[in-house]
Amino acid sequence: MSGGADSLALLLLAARAAPATVLAATVDHGLRAEAAAEADFVAALCARIGIGHRILRPAEPITGSVQAAARRARYALLETWRQECGLDWILTAHHADDQAETLLMRLNRGAGVAGLSGVRAVNGRVARPLLGWRRAELAAIVRTAGVAPVADPTNVDERFDRARTRRHIGDAGWIDPPALARSASALAEADAALDWTVERLVEARAGGDTAEARLDVTGVPGELRRRLLLAMLRRIAPGAEPRGDELSRLLETLDRGGTATLAGVKCRGGPEWRFEPAPPRRSKG
Repeated sequence: MSGGADSLALLLLAARAAPATVLAATVDHGLRAEAAAEADFVAALCARIGIGHRILRPAEPITGSVQAAARRARYALLETWRQECGLDWILTAHHADDQAETLLMRLNRGAGVAGLSGVRAVNGRVARPLLGWRRAELAAIVRTAGVAPVADPTNVDERFDRARTRRHIGDAGWIDPPALARSASALAEADAALDWTVERLVEARAGGDTAEARLDVTGVPGELRRRLLLAMLRRIAPGAEPRGDELSRLLETLDRGGTATLAGVKCRGGPEWRFEPAPPRRSKG
């Protein structure tokens, strides 16, 4: 819960809808000097409207790719807080304009169906109830409530992809963010349908166990082969999260009948793919 207009609108709407069951949290990533004062501002507003509030801070400094690392830290902190408080859901203030920006950013990077599904309405314990709202509508709610939101300078800092995309959408009057958001929703449904199909294909075509698994891929279309490959990697190495380019290279190798190792799994191609734990690497000593 930042002090921006989107988050404040979510806070005000949630407080009006279910004041007895709503708590709020603000994550101060420690990346900007103003962040501590902004968190205090949200805490004071919550106290004024009768909503419990906590400020969360990561134990370690944010390093590396700042936005990605901050996102990981934020959701980890919020999930711990959710469990401690016994809450059912974490609500975030993503809206239709965010969805449109996400779709265009991922399209520009050559994303597939899963990536173009955009921001999911529900993902685990995270729910996003404002995906049908526009940014301007949320700002109007905050303005009507007489609250002055804080301005996060990163929102207009064009060193970040999202800020650049936001400006280009604003400059191009023909782009319709709600239409893009609807497309992302349709792609999310297609992605779910593909996942459903993969589950049935694994049931019908996979054999073996975690020592050696087998999969008949005869006649299976490309996108389903890719998803089946990821499913089989995770059968041997639960939690495997290979990058998209790594998965594509492995898929090409298996389609040629070759052998390769990824995520600790040795994979052999051909009409029937085989998977087993890769042997430990030999020490160089």
